[in-house]
Amino acid sequence: MAHEPASGSILKQPIAVWAIAFACVVSFMGIGLVDPILPAIAESLKATPTETEMLFTTYLLITGVMMFFTSWLSSRIGAKTTLLVGLALIVVFAGLAGSSHTVGEVIGLRAGWGLGNALFISTALASIVGAASGGAANAIILYEAALGLGLAVGPLVGGLLGDISWRGPFFGTSALMAIGFVAIVTMLRAPKAQAKPVRTPLSAPFRGLARPGLAIMAATALFYNMGFFVLLAWTPFALQAVGVSDALQLGYIFFGWGLAVAITSVFVAPMLTARMRRTTVLIVVIPLLAIVELLAALFHSSLVGLIVLVVIGGLFLGILNTVLTECSMEATDLPRAVASSAYSGVRFVGGAIAPPLASFLASRFGTSAAPFWYGVIVLVIATLIVVLGRSKLGRADGREEHRVEVGEAIAVGDAD
Repeated sequence: MAHEPASGSILKQPIAVWAIAFACVVSFMGIGLVDPILPAIAESLKATPTETEMLFTTYLLITGVMMFFTSWLSSRIGAKTTLLVGLALIVVFAGLAGSSHTVGEVIGLRAGWGLGNALFISTALASIVGAASGGAANAIILYEAALGLGLAVGPLVGGLLGDISWRGPFFGTSALMAIGFVAIVTMLRAPKAQAKPVRTPLSAPFRGLARPGLAIMAATALFYNMGFFVLLAWTPFALQAVGVSDALQLGYIFFGWGLAVAITSVFVAPMLTARMRRTTVLIVVIPLLAIVELLAALFHSSLVGLIVLVVIGGLFLGILNTVLTECSMEATDLPRAVASSAYSGVRFVGGAIAPPLASFLASRFGTSAAPFWYGVIVLVIATLIVVLGRSKLGRADGREEHRVEVGEAIAVGDAD
């Protein structure tokens, strides 16, 4: 049974939603913008591929761990203040990263950037779901569209600015996030009459993961994100091995990848979930992504093959990002902010593990194909988790009678 499609036009949203969405685009640009400049950073700062991959790990690990605490913080200082603190941290640490002189400095400053990212992204997801018109499905599609657009534009901006200097993308992100800060300040208004939010306990996201539905979705996202970041973080080095290391060329390649993510997250994912269960979509599409990484392992020495597979992988990633997020937000009756904190935290930790492990495997086995084989394995595990846990995902599939109110206040705590 398919879930009910979103109602109304996704484009008819309050101005506050668009302000958050714009800042989301810029925030997600921070994930992909370093892709085209990884070889340049390694060369300029005399860093090994593993050290360079740590730019992803520190950023994603801090983002993931801190996301467990964002619902606790936002219920005390408010969603808007949490968003602004997160944006301000990104502005500062992205700017400082651009001023660094060693790879260790950049790695450390990316951790501070990740802290700001955690405060912003997790709160932004709950805020968009709470403020958007047309239902939760429309809100999540808009959020994942921002993710896809950010991932698309990030490598392009990284390539264009990185062609001048590897420092350029960091300064560019800092400037764009400052614009996002101003947009949130001026456009996000709290309702005139609003009940005082109940404070979320610090333990709420962790206890939320004890709920079978959310636990299954978080575990799926953990392994899925490993496969995701094998494709995103390792492929620049695989392309370098076949002769492509120019920042602008890599930027164009990953722009195509990110554009594919954006298109399928907005258009294809809703079409599929309107016709079949969300879990069915996951069980079908995750193995398709595994096949893409299998082919990347087999054709790792082919430039054309890698480029084509990267873009095709983006098509599947867009579908999966949207459907996984929808499932996690609908899998339990937990408040949106709590579910978002728990799911997003585990999701980003998975992404933090993959980049340095991919580089280690390539070095250990002496081939750029090894990380892609690892990607195949973790994606198979993600599929098995959904298959084996499907009986607990009735709510995520929209098959239970009780539905969560979309207009639920973002910062309502778990009163259990």
